[in-house]
Amino acid sequence: MAERFGRAITFIRRAVSAPLGRLMGRLKVVLGTVGQRVWQGRARVVLGIAALAVGCALFRHPPTASVRRNEILVRTNALTGASHAYSAGTVLRFPGLHEIRRYPLRDQVYRPLEAARAAGPAPFQSKEGLSVGVDLTVRWAIDRSRIAQRSREYPDNLNTDLVEPAVQGVVYPVLARHTVREIFSSQRQQIQHELADELGPKLAELGLILRGVDLGHVDLPADYRAELEKLLAEELATEKIGFTLQLKEAQVKETQLSAEADKVRRQKAAEAAGAEQVIAARAQAETMQHILPYKQKQIEQRQLEAEAEKRARIRNAEGAAEGRRIEARGEAEARQHLADAEAYRLEVVGKSNAGQMEREGALLARYPLLIQKTLADKLSDKVQVIIAPTPAAGQFVGANLLGLEGRAAGNGAAPTATPGVERH
Repeated sequence: MAERFGRAITFIRRAVSAPLGRLMGRLKVVLGTVGQRVWQGRARVVLGIAALAVGCALFRHPPTASVRRNEILVRTNALTGASHAYSAGTVLRFPGLHEIRRYPLRDQVYRPLEAARAAGPAPFQSKEGLSVGVDLTVRWAIDRSRIAQRSREYPDNLNTDLVEPAVQGVVYPVLARHTVREIFSSQRQQIQHELADELGPKLAELGLILRGVDLGHVDLPADYRAELEKLLAEELATEKIGFTLQLKEAQVKETQLSAEADKVRRQKAAEAAGAEQVIAARAQAETMQHILPYKQKQIEQRQLEAEAEKRARIRNAEGAAEGRRIEARGEAEARQHLADAEAYRLEVVGKSNAGQMEREGALLARYPLLIQKTLADKLSDKVQVIIAPTPAAGQFVGANLLGLEGRAAGNGAAPTATPGVERH
């Protein structure tokens, strides 16, 4: 506000004070010195009132206009009709002389909401005559290079007064040339290009630039939508079958290529194996040329070793046979010596036994009871108790036990009663 007031004071000084000063100088010359004082007082009052009126007018209607961000300002001279566009800074304007209009520099959007639904107030018409609702979006902007010339012709609402008639004049005829199915799915991109190609020149004639046309959601009648969805589902199924067949064909081709690659790989492997075998055979043949002499020498060496081993075995056998003969002679001589020793022993033992028996016979003849003692000693470990009658005089004590009594009875001797004998 202070800046505007300073600019207004500066403007008053330049536009009002300087001309009034020059006018007062001329009046002084004309009137002379007589009425100079009276005129100066009245002039001061008039000048103050005029300055106050000008100050109020400038305060309420400042003579400058600032260009805001993201907008363009157009100043038009009411007398000459000349227009100038400004995109930055401060612009001087005089009330009643200059007209100021502001336009945004950003892209503007126009969307016909009445035509967005098929049951709306102003739907589009297809080639079949069906009502179609299209969510249409038109992006446009002001042409900066032509804004100064077109500013006086522009209405206050550009969307309603300029863009809407141009869009309706293009969109309705273009959509009327296409079927619902084309609008809904198959030719949507083509329709967008057609709208942009026809709408761009019309907006250019109005001083506007078309940024783009977008077709959004397409609203169809309920019955037609149901049938179209069925048809689209069938087409999708058909396309799916086509893609499946293509996939199968690709798989078959892949299998064929794999088989051919496998065949070539096997052929190469067989050729490589054959080449390896040939090389191995050649190497083996070359090796055999060096191995055969070595094998021959080995055979000769083994023959010599066999001859030597044969001779060694013969010598060993002869030595073993000679050893066995020597062992047999030694064994025969040893047995002969043993037999001689045994015969000598038997002879000595016989002589010793005969001498012993002779001595024992003499002893028994001298001591007859020694037989009874010897018998008792022999039977002592087997007979616990022996009860025998007293033998007759001059008889053996064990005659009754040995049955000599019967013999005596047979010889006419009287039998002798014997008590019982317990034997074990």
